[in-house]
Amino acid sequence: MSPRTEQHPDLTDPGIGAPFFSTWRVGTAERQRQTVEAIGRTWERRPWPADDLLGYHVYAGHDGSTLMHYSQWSDEQGYEAFVKVHRQERVDEVDTAVPGIERVGLGRYRRYRSRERTVGDVREPGLIVTVRVDFEEGAGERREEWVDLVLKALGDDPEGNAGLISAHFHLSTDGGHVLNYAEWESDQAYDEALAAPATDMWKRVRTYPGVKGSSGSRYRHALGLVPG
Repeated sequence: MSPRTEQHPDLTDPGIGAPFFSTWRVGTAERQRQTVEAIGRTWERRPWPADDLLGYHVYAGHDGSTLMHYSQWSDEQGYEAFVKVHRQERVDEVDTAVPGIERVGLGRYRRYRSRERTVGDVREPGLIVTVRVDFEEGAGERREEWVDLVLKALGDDPEGNAGLISAHFHLSTDGGHVLNYAEWESDQAYDEALAAPATDMWKRVRTYPGVKGSSGSRYRHALGLVPG
């Protein structure tokens, strides 16, 4: 069996060698709900597919039409073995329950650095925000410097980011972008942080050489699956 969990994932688990993020377009909030339930049923009735899979989590987009998937693999070889043996039967069952799902693509990453939850912080995330920051061709080596700058900006402005619980920066293995997965107290806390006046450090972050553009999405944690 593949039991459900209400707990949010630990993105800093040192066993995660290959974190994957992907997006599905399902069309409506009702289809979001139906798809999440179909995924849960499909996985719960089967044994956990691989020791290399540490956890699998699904998030409902605030846009009412998308789902984000986050899977924690110990290595990419484990994922490739899962695809060969176990993936298609799960996809087929979900598609039978909710026809017409558009699978946008799978992104492969490695986690670079995190602003971790402080010791004793027991807040439950009310909002998950992902921000993808794209870099110009040939500027991929600047991604780590940019993340370092963001973490310094966060450290220098604790009051402006009081509602931030944690932030986890992932580098795409294709060298093109950074994905930040951030846990916030609430939508209001995130909106207040966005509306706060920019410090000099944040101005440097936003005008960093090599950055081509960025896009963000808001989610709620809808389903967690872990080894039984």
